[in-house]
Amino acid sequence: MDFNGRSGEMVVFATVAEEGSLSAAARALGLTPSAVSRIIARTEQRLGTRLLLRTTRAITFTAEGEAYLRGARRILADMAEVEEAIADQGVPQGRLRVSAALGHGRMTIVPMVAAFSARYPNITVDLSLGDEVVDILGGQADVAVRFGHLPDSPLTARKIGETGQVVVASPDYLQRHGTPQRPEDLLQHNCLRFNFRRAEPNWPFTRDGQAFSLKVCGNIECSSGEALAQFARVGAGIARIGEFSVAEDLQRGDLVPLLQAFNPGDREPIHAVFVGGSAMPARVRVFVDFLLEHHRM
Repeated sequence: MDFNGRSGEMVVFATVAEEGSLSAAARALGLTPSAVSRIIARTEQRLGTRLLLRTTRAITFTAEGEAYLRGARRILADMAEVEEAIADQGVPQGRLRVSAALGHGRMTIVPMVAAFSARYPNITVDLSLGDEVVDILGGQADVAVRFGHLPDSPLTARKIGETGQVVVASPDYLQRHGTPQRPEDLLQHNCLRFNFRRAEPNWPFTRDGQAFSLKVCGNIECSSGEALAQFARVGAGIARIGEFSVAEDLQRGDLVPLLQAFNPGDREPIHAVFVGGSAMPARVRVFVDFLLEHHRM
């Protein structure tokens, strides 16, 4: 590849960001570290600003560097999509970057990706599991699977399922601390809670058709539903988490559902989020269609 043009400079810069160092980027691109350094310096000189701050241990991006990286990823993704669409000949192909939450991804998305890859062997699925929200417009992913109600954005969202919430504890915990018979009993128990920003601080319940919430307390907070399920499984406390996180535990009896008569029946939607429109690559379209066809929840 010719790295002298602007698109080549963008490839080099994006690779440095992905690999985390000039030397690692050089290895990935088949260049020398000094060549990568010269290309970055040339880009900075042309733009008239510093994009990277380099030390002997690490590199960091300036604000201008972050902006350039977002634009570069978007432009490179658009270029790749145009070339793939022309060469597609009706057969979906290319690299598909998918982002999903850790627990849901491991239990639900991974098996689906395996089946999807068997159906579409010309598509390379690049799956990232984590609870951070990726920047799809910035080119960090083609499709993201997200929970909850979504904020307004230019992205397209397709609902692929939903999940309810259930209060659970292990038989061992209940034997040691007793089984709550009504929501107010939770005030005497160690309740395991989420710590991310969109998490509700109170647990909702209903009694005689009237909804109410209860502020619970505990000494463990976590961003992962899978981790909270594990804490509950080892007897650390009582958790209120998505049904998908504990379906297998409930079937095996490792966890016990609690206060079901007071469950408000709230459901959390699950969406596939992506950049839609007429230019949407075939690989994105068939993957979203596959999620709609096979997601069970």
